[in-house]
Amino acid sequence: MTRRVIVMLSLVTLTWACGEPGARELPVLPGGAEAVTLLGDTVSPPALTLEVRQEREARLAQARRAWEAAPENADSIIWLGRRLAYLGRYREAIEVYTAGLSQHPGDARLYRHRGHRYITLRDFDAAIEDLAYAARLVAGQADEVEPDGLPNERGIPTSTLQSNIWYHLGLAHYLKGDFERAATSYRMCLGVSATEDMVVATSHWLYMTLRRLDREEEAEAVLQPIHADMDIIENDGYHRLLLMYKGELTPEDLRQDTGSDDPLADATMGYGVGNWHLYNGRPGEAEAVFRRILAGDQWAAFGYLAAEAELARATQ
Repeated sequence: MTRRVIVMLSLVTLTWACGEPGARELPVLPGGAEAVTLLGDTVSPPALTLEVRQEREARLAQARRAWEAAPENADSIIWLGRRLAYLGRYREAIEVYTAGLSQHPGDARLYRHRGHRYITLRDFDAAIEDLAYAARLVAGQADEVEPDGLPNERGIPTSTLQSNIWYHLGLAHYLKGDFERAATSYRMCLGVSATEDMVVATSHWLYMTLRRLDREEEAEAVLQPIHADMDIIENDGYHRLLLMYKGELTPEDLRQDTGSDDPLADATMGYGVGNWHLYNGRPGEAEAVFRRILAGDQWAAFGYLAAEAELARATQ
């Protein structure tokens, strides 16, 4: 059986077997906490600088006014949820998306965004249900650019609805340790990655997934199109990790990068380095990196989530 046939059969398993996801009641948490980590800790929204908080609150107020003017409008619902999430109010965002789905049950965008925030809250099963159903809804349709809520320096969106659906579905499977389904999702994502930023982000997770599956030859094939002169707007960390996997950069080069004041970059690149140690047979070095990531407060970052998942599995 060819690889293409296997991937398409897996696509059927990932999407068409699922029914319409129902709403889930979020557990009550103490003290304004947003989530319980995989290690049993309660976490609250990450701290924001005063300038960033004021700017995001102003945009939330604008989104709320738009929603109040047209509460049945799907775009207004989506942006209200997104603006809440950018302030760390993930549970409220999920409630907004859930209410929106009662009005727009066929809107894949609402499932895509709710699925993302279920990942943030560590409910990976709910995320998979939403994202797999979203993939079912968009199957065979033309893709669409997804507007950025936090635009990059060029103001150019780098992802699409379909690439975000598959990307987050791959992540949810990866965080559960289901690397086979993660690999299938990331291959589907790579097929709809229209920008070099999305290509490097997807290739990074696909490469790591294949290495965890001991499929080194396939992993090396993922690296072949990656080169130093790619036009990367916002996913420089993933790009540099891929160059490290190719041997063109060293972990020391990346350590210099993560010495910056950007904690999100540190979680992203830190996890890549830690996972590199792990699949190269250095679990002690990997654990040290993972614990350093968890010493920070960026608990919604994908690198933080992945490091947390590794440590949780190691204690089971």
